[in-house]
Amino acid sequence: MFFSSAAARLSFALALVSSVAAKVYDIQVGDANGSLTYSPEAIFADPGDQVVFHFHQKNHTATQSSFAAPCSPLAGGFDSGFMPVAANVTDNFPTFTVTVKDTKPLWFHCEQGANTAASHCGKGMVFAVNCGPDGSANSFSAFKQAALQIGQELQAAAASASSVEAQYTGSTTAAYGTATIPAEPSPIVVTETVTVETSSWVTVYSSYIGSPEATPSSLSGNVHKVVVGGANGELTFTPANISAAPRDIISFEFHQKNHTATQSSFAAPCVRLKDASGNAIGLDSGFMPVGANATDFPIWNVTVNDTAPLWFYCRQHLPTGASHCGAGMVFAVNAVEDSPRNFSAFKGLAQQLNGTATTNNSDATGSSSGSGSGTNGAVVGKAASAALSLGALFAAAAVLL
Repeated sequence: MFFSSAAARLSFALALVSSVAAKVYDIQVGDANGSLTYSPEAIFADPGDQVVFHFHQKNHTATQSSFAAPCSPLAGGFDSGFMPVAANVTDNFPTFTVTVKDTKPLWFHCEQGANTAASHCGKGMVFAVNCGPDGSANSFSAFKQAALQIGQELQAAAASASSVEAQYTGSTTAAYGTATIPAEPSPIVVTETVTVETSSWVTVYSSYIGSPEATPSSLSGNVHKVVVGGANGELTFTPANISAAPRDIISFEFHQKNHTATQSSFAAPCVRLKDASGNAIGLDSGFMPVGANATDFPIWNVTVNDTAPLWFYCRQHLPTGASHCGAGMVFAVNAVEDSPRNFSAFKGLAQQLNGTATTNNSDATGSSSGSGSGTNGAVVGKAASAALSLGALFAAAAVLL
């Protein structure tokens, strides 16, 4: 009993000392003049210390990010949410408190105007706890400079938006039905020397203003997992719209029910693509039936070779005859989001035309944006693989692994 009581008193005393020793750091977020700043911008704090953000005029956040992505919220990180403060408020500013748990760096930014030219983070509104010293790889200066670089890129993208719009002039009708859609712009043929790691080569490809850069992320590329369907009967591709670089792999993972990943075109979102001669050139996974209790899922891989947009849909139908595509089950790669032929427009057109319910999976004529058709019947747990050459004019066979 004596030792237990003594230990309890010692624990209480240590906690009391810790509580007394803890410091509170007051951080001013913005000010009456509309400054896009945290003041101070960086501090060094010990475990148990508290960082109290005081929100001034305008509408700011204190959102945790990472050194690698200064203007993107960190999954599971701290976030004050938006704190609107009127111009005539002079006291009792709203606060948000973060307790420091260890000595690892903490990075924060303001989410206002995220992903736009007006991004507060892109204008340098960032804050750090326990960053590296000046001159080090993870210094505050390096963190802020990365945020400013993102801002410059967002502003450049906004400045070129008018150029993006300019290439989409005129309108036409969809490949079936009577819907009016933006006319397809003329592709730009680009010749570029690409250097990745220790390799360098010259590539020629078709692209559009607003398309991603053609430089691969690595020689092996990144893998983008796309879940097709779901355990609750979802008629979705998740995510439904991605940006991918050449050599990246799109890995379609088929979940419950019986879906496909079939290439189409913007003008005919719910029918398989063929060229002007009537040859089917749209990539197609084939139907992938998956039981309700399955835990192992079939996979079909597509390798991206350039940056022109690519459109996919599911060609399954409901017992009523309504199509999955007509319900909005579509997917896009490298859709130019600043253009009228963006992903939302593609999905809306699929829903408007109600898929292939009246065409019985017949092909629609269109310009080719892909190559090959898959040999299907992949075994669960195995992966079918096809190479996607966006902008190509001829078909090549997909490979079944």
